[in-house]
Amino acid sequence: MFKTIRMDLQTYGGDWAAQGFWVMLVYRFGRWRYGVRPSALRRFLSLLYRMLFKIVQILTGIELPCEVEVGKNFVIDHFGGIVISGYAKFGDDCRIRNGVVVGLKRVDEPCAPIIGNNVDIGSGAKVLGKIRVGNNVIIGANAVVITDVPDNSIAVGVPATIKVRRGIE
Repeated sequence: MFKTIRMDLQTYGGDWAAQGFWVMLVYRFGRWRYGVRPSALRRFLSLLYRMLFKIVQILTGIELPCEVEVGKNFVIDHFGGIVISGYAKFGDDCRIRNGVVVGLKRVDEPCAPIIGNNVDIGSGAKVLGKIRVGNNVIIGANAVVITDVPDNSIAVGVPATIKVRRGIE
């Protein structure tokens, strides 16, 4: 856990005051507690995690449950209004901004997007449903993505249209 926290701190440029770092700190603690034995200690740590999760959620406006799979160098740029479903998965080197929702398309279908490596999600974007977002993708501000996005693409608009990124090898 401490190694990943140090990596997260480096990702945030050593800024302990970054709200995104606070969220990642609580997220890493939540993931770590699953492996704690004995179970009585794990239950106590789970209660502590739930309290920390709620405090960070209130202070930052960011909801990142520990059930989400997050890769290395995950950056939450700007705080506020970020909601990520526990079913979502993120690859390495992803960046999200304020107002982003990554989650369910319908409540009766509990599956969320799987997001590849090096994905940049703009402010206010909504990425919803059982979709895959490829590697090296940019999702524009306020885009609503409800279909798969292939590698090396840009998704813009409501609903999002997919365009090939130029200059990407």
